[in-house]
Amino acid sequence: MRILIAEDESEVAKALKIMLERSHFAVDTVDNGRDALDYLTGGQYDVAVLDIMMPGMDGLEVLERLRAQGRSLPVLLLTAKSEIEDRVTGLDAGADDYLTKPFAASEFVARVKALTRRIQNFTPQVITLGSLSLDCNSFLLSGPSGSLRLNNKEFQMMELFLRNPRNIFSTAQLMERIWGCDSESGMDVVWTYIAFLRKKLKHLEADVQLRTIRGAGYTLEELPPRI
Repeated sequence: MRILIAEDESEVAKALKIMLERSHFAVDTVDNGRDALDYLTGGQYDVAVLDIMMPGMDGLEVLERLRAQGRSLPVLLLTAKSEIEDRVTGLDAGADDYLTKPFAASEFVARVKALTRRIQNFTPQVITLGSLSLDCNSFLLSGPSGSLRLNNKEFQMMELFLRNPRNIFSTAQLMERIWGCDSESGMDVVWTYIAFLRKKLKHLEADVQLRTIRGAGYTLEELPPRI
């Protein structure tokens, strides 16, 4: 799951990003409304967290423009305003939830998880391909020889491949989806994590492979049956 946080207070944005990454989300951050709209329009996000008071364009306008485009991704609004009229305005604009500052870290993460569950209700929480399965609640990857708990980036990458079997993802696509648009990591980090996952698949003795498609990228597919 990939989340965009639009928050102009850098320390707050950094803290929110850390909280969500600990729960195995991929997170991008921006500090103004115009960038938020650009990212949400051009990128693939599962949830948006929008502060209402932002420079350039406030969170309500970003939300209204998203809904005008027909974008239905869940949106959580953050604001220091606590008046009922402000909450009503946000919900009427198309927000899915509303959180007033200051708030507890645990409540913020719980609200975001609740929004992602609306998406996950339509997708299985245990994904399988061949003899391989991934539990998206426990982050356990399982095969004939046992189970292994995946770290944050391993989980995000394997979930992407398993939800899109036989689809080909380029290195650039994986970089954007897993590490985010503003990552300072080089492309070689993708190759490193592909190698990590291949070792885990081999250890689990799964009948699937991460195959390199020369000049195109990587795909997860079942191995042909042994004769």
